[in-house]
Amino acid sequence: MNMKKILAIAVSAVVVTACSSQQKAEPEKSTAQQLQERLDSLRQRGYMFGHQDDPMYGLTWEYIPDSSDVKNVCGDWPAVMGFELGGIEMGDLKSLDSVPFSKITEEVIRHHERGGIVTLSWHPRNPVTTIDGGGPAGQKFPEGTAWDVTDTTVVKNILPGGAQYEKFQTWMQRLSNFLATLKTADGQKVPIIFRPWHENTGSWFWWGEKLCTADEYKQLWNMLQDKLTKDGFDNLLWAYSPGMASNLTEEKYLERYPGDDRIGLVGIDGYQWGTKEDFVAQLDQNLQMLCHFAEQRGKVPALTECGLKNLSDPTWWTSTLMPVLDKYPISYFLVWRNYKEEWFGPSPSKPDAPYFRELYEADNTMFLKEIKD
Repeated sequence: MNMKKILAIAVSAVVVTACSSQQKAEPEKSTAQQLQERLDSLRQRGYMFGHQDDPMYGLTWEYIPDSSDVKNVCGDWPAVMGFELGGIEMGDLKSLDSVPFSKITEEVIRHHERGGIVTLSWHPRNPVTTIDGGGPAGQKFPEGTAWDVTDTTVVKNILPGGAQYEKFQTWMQRLSNFLATLKTADGQKVPIIFRPWHENTGSWFWWGEKLCTADEYKQLWNMLQDKLTKDGFDNLLWAYSPGMASNLTEEKYLERYPGDDRIGLVGIDGYQWGTKEDFVAQLDQNLQMLCHFAEQRGKVPALTECGLKNLSDPTWWTSTLMPVLDKYPISYFLVWRNYKEEWFGPSPSKPDAPYFRELYEADNTMFLKEIKD
């Protein structure tokens, strides 16, 4: 064997060894990073449908195993399911929507094991005006709830040095303790899209725009995120989602944005409370801005909450919502819960059901069967 061949073999061996060492040195991706990559990959094929509290109750039933208004309409589970943790901070057994936290744990794990995606919101009570010991589960109004904005110093009071700082530390620990239950039988943490402090550009929650400065809001966000990160929750993909607004600009979106290093998913919450024309115009403009923002910063965009209360227009799914969503590369849209006199998702007993099936059958909409690995 000549010297050139020996040298070439030696160099190749060094290169292979170096590449192998480099591959070994690359840090393993966290559960949250893997979830972000999965969401980004899936949205190349279309957008997913999500529903709040989907397996818990519907318009005519509650807590029946394997039940779902969505599944009863189209034969498939939502790709994304949302659940609410308000009340966990008080040590309550049920959420503010009267759902047992034990059931939330069960259904989060169950949907993950189906191959689905889970998102969690948290509407903690007002730590300044709430009475220690809490109130009845499901009581949204008046005093002491997340919607209580009678005191404009709440955020300032729970930041370091504030009068309610220690109380809120306890509340965050109770949240942390609950999140620790979200793991499979073999100890694997469930990937979660975690979406706290949402709709912050409005002022109907105690963390809203008129209730704290932009700097105080960011401190609140960082305090919670740093706490949960320190506690080892590398399975949380943090989502930032202000409310939909007329002419939402990138500058406005950035006012309270915690930073690219803290956020993996960017969204907006947008409901149709007025005319179809106003909703379509706002949603179109907001999603255009959001998707451009996400593309520039390497984030995943989503319509994190939306809906038309009680589907007063049965054709809403196909005549109003889809024509806008079809234009943008969002990851998913999530409609709020189906509950007695107030519902946002489909139901077999309602006239919107055939139009929802049209949405389900579209090539670019994805439910559970289409996202399973």
